Amino acid sequence: MPKMKTSRAAAKRFKKTGTGKLKRMKAYKSHILTKKSAKRKRNLRKAAMTDQTNVKNMKKILPYL
Repeated sequence: MPKMKTSRAAAKRFKKTGTGKLKRMKAYKSHILTKKSAKRKRNLRKAAMTDQTNVKNMKKILPYL
C-alpha cells in the first residue's frame, strides 16, 4: 500500500494538542478590521479547538499528525 499524503494546506492550519485535540486559529482577522470592535478582534486572536463534527474528516487528511 502506498504512503498516505498529508494535505499541506491543512497541515499549516492545524496543530495537535497534548491530549490529541486539534487546535486552529479563528477566521475573519485578516482585513476589513475598521468596522470590527476591539473586543471582537481581541477574541479572534485566541486559538480555538476544532469542532467534534469535523475531527473525523481532519484526521483523514492529516494522517501523520
